[in-house]
Amino acid sequence: MGDVIVLRTGESEPLWRVAVGRQLRDERRRRGERITDVAERAGLSPQYLSELERGLKDPSSEMLAAVSGALELSVHELTRSAGQHLASRRRGPVCLAA
Repeated sequence: MGDVIVLRTGESEPLWRVAVGRQLRDERRRRGERITDVAERAGLSPQYLSELERGLKDPSSEMLAAVSGALELSVHELTRSAGQHLASRRRGPVCLAA
């Protein structure tokens, strides 16, 4: 593989997993719930949910459905709000791999 060429500089765009994690954390906090309670309802460990919220893990569709359900959200609502967050940010650098 070749070098990556930065065509435009600026703030980089966040990863999808970071945007989804932020939405999960914001919704959990809005509801006044603890990670342990939401994780238990979703059937996963509090550590894993914490990693999802911090954008460190890429959740499968099954995991997104479980956590969304535990927060009484649909996957559609969660992904739509994450997409809106991404769309509201300034565009970052455009790179081409040569």
